[in-house]
Amino acid sequence: MAAFLRVGVASAQTVDTPPLVWIRMYNNTNLTNNSHQNPCVFNETLTYVLLPVSYSLVFVVGLVLNITTMYFILFRTKPWKPTTIYMINLTVCDTLYLLTLPFLIFYYIDDSDWPLGELMCKLIRFLFYTNLYGSVLFLSCISMHRFLGVCHPVRSLSWMSPRQATLVSVCMWVIVLIFQSPILYFSRTRDKGDIQVCYDTTSKDLFNYYQVYSSVVMVLLFVLPFGVVLVCNGLIVRKLLETGVCRSSSSQRSRQKSVKMIIIVLLTFMLCFLPFHVNRSIYYAIRFQQVNCKTLEYASMAYKVTRPLVSINSCVDPILYFMAGQGFRNKVNKKSNSNQRCDNTF
Repeated sequence: MAAFLRVGVASAQTVDTPPLVWIRMYNNTNLTNNSHQNPCVFNETLTYVLLPVSYSLVFVVGLVLNITTMYFILFRTKPWKPTTIYMINLTVCDTLYLLTLPFLIFYYIDDSDWPLGELMCKLIRFLFYTNLYGSVLFLSCISMHRFLGVCHPVRSLSWMSPRQATLVSVCMWVIVLIFQSPILYFSRTRDKGDIQVCYDTTSKDLFNYYQVYSSVVMVLLFVLPFGVVLVCNGLIVRKLLETGVCRSSSSQRSRQKSVKMIIIVLLTFMLCFLPFHVNRSIYYAIRFQQVNCKTLEYASMAYKVTRPLVSINSCVDPILYFMAGQGFRNKVNKKSNSNQRCDNTF
């Protein structure tokens, strides 16, 4: 008698094999043959619990925080300073990123069965990664802006106007859109038994090309911006610790606020972005090398655990606005005129 068994299948020979597929088994011989074709059998319970739950929490909390931030920027903050411009772009990235999560929540709840067609699959994957790397770039812009304001306050006055910030923001969007446009080609769907899979990477025949593309994007849109953030914030800390700089009480408060911002930005990169990129690179490399199933399973598990971490960034970014909002900066500027080097800290 024919029996149907739903099992988790992940193979080093394939790319993004659906975690759950229907396999029809008529006898032990057929099961053995099927297992030979798909030697790695994983338990995907974690995927269908961790991702939907974490994405749902991030979606609700992040959407509330980012809509609140956008409201204050649009209706309570005038005139816009350069940091405000970077923050509104960062908020747009986070909001668009969050709006992709309901589709992925539904996808994983339904056991990786994509019902919306290939075009929508391409769009969701494109928006997901575009706004993820957009957040990375705009956080880097904020760090660079603060570095110039603290370490080169006079010489950087002509570089830190709202007009310059707008031009930089446009360039950031152009860069991220150009580098993420190949996602529209690589992302695709495929029928696997009774379900349709929306590949997070690409199909088997294109995976080698996708791995090269993914590595290039990681270096240009994460590693380099992360390096900028580390260098800029390191130099800011050194400047703030210099003897004789920023002695007034208001300037001391400004310095404390700046240090808190540095901590938040660095923690965002270290806890949200870095584990995701490291584990994803390891996972892709192991798939490419076609190693044993146990190693592949461990790599897959580590990668999936870090995926929710990168989403938490959308909940953390609004904190930067409320800590370094323009209202706070204006208050500090009105109270402190003692040292030009302390201005433009934010």
